[in-house]
Amino acid sequence: MAGNTFGTLFRITTFGESHGTALGVTIDGCPAGIPLDEAVVQKELDRRRPGAHAAASDGTPDLRGGRLNPAMTSRKEDDSCEILSGVFEGKTTGTPIAIVVRNTNQKSEDYGDIAFKYRPGHADYPFRAKYGVRDYRGGGRSSGRETIGRVAAGAIAKAVLEREGIAVRAWTSEAVGIPCETFDEGAIEQNAMRACDGAAADKMLARIIELKAAGDSGGGIISCRISGLPAGLGEPVFDKLDALLARAVLSVGAIKGIEFGAGFAAARMTGSEHNDAMRSGTATAGGAEPGAPLSGKPDFLTNHAGGILGGLSTGADVVFRAAVKPVSSISIQQQTIDTDGRDCDIEVRGRHDVCLCPRIVPVIEAMAALTVLDLLLQQKALR
Repeated sequence: MAGNTFGTLFRITTFGESHGTALGVTIDGCPAGIPLDEAVVQKELDRRRPGAHAAASDGTPDLRGGRLNPAMTSRKEDDSCEILSGVFEGKTTGTPIAIVVRNTNQKSEDYGDIAFKYRPGHADYPFRAKYGVRDYRGGGRSSGRETIGRVAAGAIAKAVLEREGIAVRAWTSEAVGIPCETFDEGAIEQNAMRACDGAAADKMLARIIELKAAGDSGGGIISCRISGLPAGLGEPVFDKLDALLARAVLSVGAIKGIEFGAGFAAARMTGSEHNDAMRSGTATAGGAEPGAPLSGKPDFLTNHAGGILGGLSTGADVVFRAAVKPVSSISIQQQTIDTDGRDCDIEVRGRHDVCLCPRIVPVIEAMAALTVLDLLLQQKALR
């Protein structure tokens, strides 16, 4: 199997399967001298791990005990990470970093019935068509647990970017057909949906409970903001910043679409509406001569471009939204075929999420951080 490696200078390779012994990642190209220990990585893994819990009644996040988050699978894994290499006395050494997370709560017997049936919405059939074999226990490499390695590597990338004044933040802006009506950044980690609107999060959870009772699932939309980027990050042709971010985000299994800034709404706008007007801000303040080097950055009065023009960052926040499909594993009876090509019915058993949005938030952050850090290192190398 090819395609398990991502990045050019900050390069990661993920490994492992949902019901295998362990999952993990190797990271090459991390700068030396970055403070790092398991706690840095574990913080991010705890945000994506299965069995994470809903916020307590007072809004305090309860990640390792308390009430089960109804949006998430009942499979409870600690997802405790171990750094095997690349760190000495609490700092990165510049050598490859290896991180492993061991599976401890597999129930492979739940999947015996689908060993010879293809699950609708899953990659079972194309996997078999391509490789002639498939790991039916939880999807193998196509399982959402593959993202453990991405999130672990993303935790390190975020730590490096923080030293550069760059921050990546994602949140649920819509789930199970219910959009957020307000934006409160402080609410994101205070509700079980990681939504930017606490009242909307309550409605989402109520709808999720209904879907779960019906054996069904739902999707949603994740929004992401990258702030603190210098102007000019990216390349103007094939390696545009938005193209690389799209590739990174669309590599996440549940993502079916992405838009930057105004996105598809731009198709219904005029040029005068869509163009982001600029004022001098700190760029030409003080009466700089025309053509003089910019001493700062302009103020954009709007951000319909999503912080990217011509494939290059403008210095404004990079903003995008990603569409998350409904969870494919549902207990409602569905029509399918078996491995001999005969028509049959299937009811998917096992422990599955109802909505992926709260768990996919840190995955989107990780992929954005990995993309930006890789480009930043490339730009520094060229200079």
